[in-house]
Amino acid sequence: MSAPAADSFDYVVVGSGAAGAIVAARLGEDPALRICVLEAGPPDHRPYLKLPAGFIKVIFNPAVAWQFSSEPTERTAGRRIPLPQGKTLGGSTSINGLVYNRGQHEDFDGWAAQGNAGWSYDEVLPYFQRSEHFVDGGDPALRGHNGPLKVSLPHWPHPICEAFLEGAAEQGLARNPDYNGAYQQGVGYFQRSIHNGWRMSTAGCFLRPAVRRGNLDVRTGAQALRILVEGGRACGVEYLQDGVRRQVRARREVVVSAGAINTPKLLQLSGIGDGERLRALGIATQVHLPGVGQHLKDHFSVRLVASVKNATTINELARVPRLWGQAWQWLRGKPNILQLSPSVVHWFAASQPGRERPDLQGVFSPASYREGYVGQLDVFPGMTCGVWQHRPQSMGTVQLASNDPLADPVVQPRYLEDEGDRLTLIRGVRLARALLQSQALARYRVDEVMPGPQVQSDDEILDFIYRYGVSSYHLNGTARMGPRPEAGAVVDAQLRVHGLQGLRVIDASVMPEITSANTCAATMMIGEKGADLLRRAG
Repeated sequence: MSAPAADSFDYVVVGSGAAGAIVAARLGEDPALRICVLEAGPPDHRPYLKLPAGFIKVIFNPAVAWQFSSEPTERTAGRRIPLPQGKTLGGSTSINGLVYNRGQHEDFDGWAAQGNAGWSYDEVLPYFQRSEHFVDGGDPALRGHNGPLKVSLPHWPHPICEAFLEGAAEQGLARNPDYNGAYQQGVGYFQRSIHNGWRMSTAGCFLRPAVRRGNLDVRTGAQALRILVEGGRACGVEYLQDGVRRQVRARREVVVSAGAINTPKLLQLSGIGDGERLRALGIATQVHLPGVGQHLKDHFSVRLVASVKNATTINELARVPRLWGQAWQWLRGKPNILQLSPSVVHWFAASQPGRERPDLQGVFSPASYREGYVGQLDVFPGMTCGVWQHRPQSMGTVQLASNDPLADPVVQPRYLEDEGDRLTLIRGVRLARALLQSQALARYRVDEVMPGPQVQSDDEILDFIYRYGVSSYHLNGTARMGPRPEAGAVVDAQLRVHGLQGLRVIDASVMPEITSANTCAATMMIGEKGADLLRRAG
């Protein structure tokens, strides 16, 4: 998937994920431009990368995913929390849970209110619409229907899902036909980047068609080592491919779209970051930007499990011989578990009465995973209700461990450091438990298995969260956007790195605050808007 190599291009894009693939593809619409994409991982040819149910087979596979982890703390019960990031064409859109969830209108209005002109909801809405093709309708004033990325509802009827939705009304949660529309609150089926049973990644939807135009060179197995800087301007990238250090030059700009962990790592390796820290590692400072690697945020989630009666769950359908029947259904284009995202149903709710907008997101599925086992379903019929806090105040860091470009950085999200975060998630667990205990689910529910009825007090629930909470893989904010670098901003509202010409960051790292949602859709929007900013700059 590559044109003949060249030493010099108009733009060099580091990373081919949710934002980078879109940036490269949109720039390539101008036949006069030549663009090079550097992707550290391999091509996205593996079958499990294409099949939605393959999520669990690839997200912890080091061949296609960076296997980062957090530093342990007492609030993770001394555990290192896995933080996988995509390492293949399409980046995390090739390995993620496929949920398409933009966030709340207020999220983006909040970005603009922090001094980031052009990033209000009304101003970013066209970029959401440009990418998407929502095949299941929606308000055309708010939804896109002509973009490359197909988005769909599951169309997989299951009695337990319907009972869960019915039971949510007992907690005051009404069905919302489109949480990406006018408002988010309520319950319903998740919208997913899936079409005709296949995963829709940015590699397949954006990169592959763009390569056919002939002006886009995609180099796989090419790990960026540092950004080349001359005279206060980024002029290229040094990268490692096949064990050989190489360089590629950018005539116009270098774009870093490497994700919330690898982007600050690359910036710091290039001398862009806190000068004192860089000097301690023997790295010459190009630009003193203390905000690089700061303000890391994520959604820390926990799941509750109940055993099931009177219905067949995914736990049984995923085992032979029933699995062969599901594969046959997939081949026939009929509803089946192979075309499902890990979570089927959503719920968005306020943790307390009087809150103006939801601060909790929940997921539900007629499936459950074995405690202590990666990717293994329980042997009994089960259902899961998970929850996380939308807008955590706890924030962490991504810092170099050494000046070795091949060494993993030190990632410390500081989950649940903020007391308000802890209280909100405790309330979230109580609401998730109430949803599982609804009257509508009574005919299917046997017992709560996790955490179990013995866990009742706030302290007991918090201990459960500490011991079993995990990342939702929504990392962001480590090169945040803002007008004042002295206040921690790394890029301006044009996504240009403060204090250096010819360098932009275009990915989830730039989010000034975490979105009230899974972050992939907003990251794709950032890619669309970032491409426009580059084209306008010329």
